[in-house]
Amino acid sequence: MSSHPDPQRPGRDASRGMPTMTSIELPSDPGRLPMSLPLLAEKKRLAEPIVMVTAYDYPSGRAVELAGVDLVLVGDSAATTVLGHSSTTPVSLEEMLVLARAVRRAVKTPLLIGDLPFGSYEVSDEQAISTAIRMVKEAGCDAVKLEGGGPAAVSRARAIVQAGIPVMGHVGLTPQSSTALGGWKAQGRTADSAARIAGEALALQGAGCFSIVFEAIPSAVAEELMPHMQIPVIGIGAGPSTDGQVLVFHDLLGIREGLGPRFVKRYANLLDEMVAGVGAYAEDVRQRRYPGPEHGYKVDPAELEDLRSRMA
Repeated sequence: MSSHPDPQRPGRDASRGMPTMTSIELPSDPGRLPMSLPLLAEKKRLAEPIVMVTAYDYPSGRAVELAGVDLVLVGDSAATTVLGHSSTTPVSLEEMLVLARAVRRAVKTPLLIGDLPFGSYEVSDEQAISTAIRMVKEAGCDAVKLEGGGPAAVSRARAIVQAGIPVMGHVGLTPQSSTALGGWKAQGRTADSAARIAGEALALQGAGCFSIVFEAIPSAVAEELMPHMQIPVIGIGAGPSTDGQVLVFHDLLGIREGLGPRFVKRYANLLDEMVAGVGAYAEDVRQRRYPGPEHGYKVDPAELEDLRSRMA
């Protein structure tokens, strides 16, 4: 069960047995200030948990906006959630720009972060800056995110920051390089691996990143690293000690087949609802129950008679 009610929730029309939409009070303050980097840093200072969710289109953007989240990531996970790929690497920059523009139209108060897709920043600092500029200028993102904390990734992050664009880092399990990491599995389970992640996180922090994602690392390792992090850390499969949490929109709402990663908590099973709804519609059409008289438009009898005379 979600901790936030939907802005509109289905009711029941007794006369027809059909769902209706009933407005309810939004869980968030409609007058809340837009999230900014200073406000984000203040949330860390005050130990206020930070909420981050992915979004990929206008409807998901509206959902996270109305739910009152703090950060919205247009993630390259769009490759698997909405584009049907088996990994994140195939998604292109042009596709990410289309998705980010749609989310931007829906998102007003959360900070909007755009993922830099695989192949769009690895070649050089200049390529990374150019891609980041497009995410900000063409899609309206407030910041960008890139994966990895090795020397090349740190150089790219520093260059983008120096170009005036905020950067979020990402260490631990980095899906774009999952093959090199041995597959989709937790990282940091040995002292050497954990030390590498620590070094990468500190290097990204030193490069000027405003925040870092810790993905799929042991909770105890994340807890050890947190005292060394001066910037907000957003966890996904990194335990409760991080400053905030992020989940993929389709994972937390159950708009996917299968259980998903170990760290996912499912707050709804919308895929089941979607299949049931489309199935009910198909059955109504096949049984000629839809459309009914209430779904049609009327015409003045005189106009209809005039049409008949013309068609005779």
